[in-house]
Amino acid sequence: MPLPSIRNETEFSSGRRRENAMKQPAEKEDHRLTKLTKICLAMPETTRQMMGRHAGFHVRKKTFAYFLDDHHGDGIVGMNCKVLPGDNTALISSNPAKFYMPAYIGSKGWVGLRLDVGEVDWDEVEELVIHSYLLVAPKRLAAAVRQRNS
Repeated sequence: MPLPSIRNETEFSSGRRRENAMKQPAEKEDHRLTKLTKICLAMPETTRQMMGRHAGFHVRKKTFAYFLDDHHGDGIVGMNCKVLPGDNTALISSNPAKFYMPAYIGSKGWVGLRLDVGEVDWDEVEELVIHSYLLVAPKRLAAAVRQRNS
């Protein structure tokens, strides 16, 4: 089921749509954001918050993934997620054309995956999102996802 397009004033919450009173015409949403949203909102108690052309994905107000489109003029469309200490540098070293060190949060254990270069491996995106969720989510929610994926 395709997700409806949303703007800054709209927030998705685990499949539910909430809007402020002020409505604006919907723009066509980037297909990569739509796919990432579907993956992220499949996790328990998650929300999506739009910030211009960017989106943050949260579990109980803790961010576990970002969709960034030309963040501060870097020209990259990518997703950022939390990884284990040292995994970001290992991933970047293994494939620098695909992975990158995101501004501001890279030093805090986050890695960027480009969604604008070549064919996107959506199974890999899902794996990164799940691992990021498990690192950020409360123990009970993380345990439910581990049980579901085992």
